[in-house]
Amino acid sequence: MIRVLLYLIIVAALAFGAVWLAERPGDVAITWQGERIETSVFVLAAAVAAIVVLAVLLWSLLRAIVRSPDLVARYLRTRRGVRGYLAVSQGLVAVGSGDARAARKFSEEAQRIAPDEPLTLLLAAQAAQLSGDRAGAARTFEAMAGRSDTRLLGLHGLYVEARRRNDPHAAELYAEEAAKDGSSPAWAGQAVLEFRCGAGDWAGALVRLERNYNSGLIDKPNYRRQRAVLLTAQALALETTDRERAKALALEAVKLAPTLVPAAALAGRLLGAGGELRRAARIIGAAWRTEPHPDLAQAYAHLRPGDSARERLARIEKLTGKSPGQLEAALALARAALDAQEYGLAREVLTPLTAAPTRRVAALMAELEQQQHGDEGRAREWMARALNAQRDPAWTADGFVCDHWLPVSPVTGRLDAFEWKDPLAGVEGPVIEAEQRALLGVPREPPETSQPRATDEPPPTRGPQTPPSPFAGEGWGGGSQQSAQSQPQTSTPAPKHDGGAPTSFEPPPPAREPPAEAAPLPRRTREPTPPLAPTIIPLVHAPDDPGLQDEAQTEPQPEGAAEAPVDAWTRIRQMFKS
Repeated sequence: MIRVLLYLIIVAALAFGAVWLAERPGDVAITWQGERIETSVFVLAAAVAAIVVLAVLLWSLLRAIVRSPDLVARYLRTRRGVRGYLAVSQGLVAVGSGDARAARKFSEEAQRIAPDEPLTLLLAAQAAQLSGDRAGAARTFEAMAGRSDTRLLGLHGLYVEARRRNDPHAAELYAEEAAKDGSSPAWAGQAVLEFRCGAGDWAGALVRLERNYNSGLIDKPNYRRQRAVLLTAQALALETTDRERAKALALEAVKLAPTLVPAAALAGRLLGAGGELRRAARIIGAAWRTEPHPDLAQAYAHLRPGDSARERLARIEKLTGKSPGQLEAALALARAALDAQEYGLAREVLTPLTAAPTRRVAALMAELEQQQHGDEGRAREWMARALNAQRDPAWTADGFVCDHWLPVSPVTGRLDAFEWKDPLAGVEGPVIEAEQRALLGVPREPPETSQPRATDEPPPTRGPQTPPSPFAGEGWGGGSQQSAQSQPQTSTPAPKHDGGAPTSFEPPPPAREPPAEAAPLPRRTREPTPPLAPTIIPLVHAPDDPGLQDEAQTEPQPEGAAEAPVDAWTRIRQMFKS
C-alpha cells in the first residue's frame, strides 16, 4: 500500500511539473563561440534529460565491457557450484535410499567439481561405507579429521569405524581426542565416560561426568543418578581395602540417589560394621519402602554381626512390617523364619504364594518340607516344580543376567544399565517343542500320510462323516485333526496335559480283517529325519507350572529302579536359595 502511494505521488509531481512548464512558456538563448541558439525552456529540459540518459547508457556499456572477464568467471563458478550442489544432494539421497552405485557415481562427480568441499568429503565417506569400502571410508574420515572445519565429523567417523572393526583401543583414542575441546559433542563425552567405566577408572569417570554436566550434555537428574552409581562402584572397589573411604563414598551416593539399592545396601553394611545401627537401619528402611529388594533385606538382617537367627528374624519382621503384602517382604520373612527354625511362621507366609509360585517360593517350600517333616518326596516335588515355575526378578542389562549388581553393562558398556526385573520380561510366546527336541536330540516325526490302496475297493466307512475342523493345520495337530474328528468315540484315554500346550493325537482305528482275496495293503513308511539342531535356540517362556500332583495319582516307581542320591537334588536346591 505504501509503495502504491509513493508511485502515485511521484507521477503526480511529474505531471504537475510538466503542466507548470507548459503553462509558463519562455525563451532560452545560448551564445557559444559566435553561434546563438534560441529555444524554449521545455525543449531545453527535454534535451538535457536525453543527454543524461544517453550518458548513463554509454557508461553502463563501457563498464560491462571492462568487467566482462569477471562476469564470465562468476557465471562459470555459479554454474559449477550449482552442478556440485546437485551432485552432492542427489548423492546424499542415494545414500539414504541405499543405492550404492548411484551414490558412488554422484560422489565421483562431486569430487571432480568441488573436491575440497566438506559435503563432498562427507558424501565420499558415506558412499564408501555403503559400498563396503571400509578402508576408503577411513581415509576420507582421516582427511576430514585433519581439517579444522570438519575435525569433529572426521573423528566421529573414525570412532564409528573403529567400533565396527572391534578395535576399542582406537575408538577410545578418537573419543578422547574429540572430547578435548570445551564444546565436545555428546557422543564423545558419553563414549569417554563408558570407556573409563569399562576400565574401572572410577575417578576418571567422575571427572568426565562432571565435564559432561558442565557442558550441558546431561541434565541434573541424570547427573545425580550417574554420579551415585559411580560413587557406589568406587566404594565397592574400596570396601575391603579402605572401609572409611568406602563408607564416605556410599553415604554420598545414598544422598544423591536414596533409592539406589546397591548404594543403600553397601552403606547399611558399612555403617552396621562400624556400630552405627540406627543410621544404617534408617537408610535401608528408606530404600526398602521405595523398592523392596533381597539385598536390602540381607543387609538389614545382618546389621550387627554375631546376632542369632531369632534376632535376625525379629529385625526382618520389623523391616517387612513397612511393606505388608509385598512379595519380597514375604520371601525375606520366610527365609529368616527358616533360619530361625520357626517353621509355622514360614509356612504361614509361604502358603498364600503357592497358588502361583515363583522359583524362589518353590525352593523355600522344598526346604521347609525337608527341614520340618523330613519329607523327601514332597521336597523333590517342590524342586521339580521350581524348574518350571515363573522366574524371579534378577539383575538384568541388555539381555545379560547377573547374580549381583554391576555399575556398567558387560554387553554394551552402558552406565547404570542393570535393572531388577524378570529376565524374560517382554518375551512373548510359549515354549517351542522344537527347542526341547533340539536339546534332547530327538528327531522330529513327520505327519503320517496314507498310501493308495492296492485294490480297487473303496475305503471302508468308519462312521458318520463330519466336516473338517476350521482349526485343522493351524497348530492343533495339522492334517491329523480332521481324521481324529471323523473317528467314532472310543474308550481310548485322552493324553495327559502337564500344564503345557495341548497335544493332538490320532486315535487308533478299530481292528478290521482284510478280505481273503484282497492283496495285502502296502505298509506305511516313515522317512527318518535328522535331529533338529538350530544354531540359536530362541529365548522363550517356560511352560506353565503343573502344580503338585496328588499322592493318589502319583505313578508308582518301577521295581528295581535305583533312587537318586540324596545330595543330587540338594545341590540343585542350593541354586534357588535366596
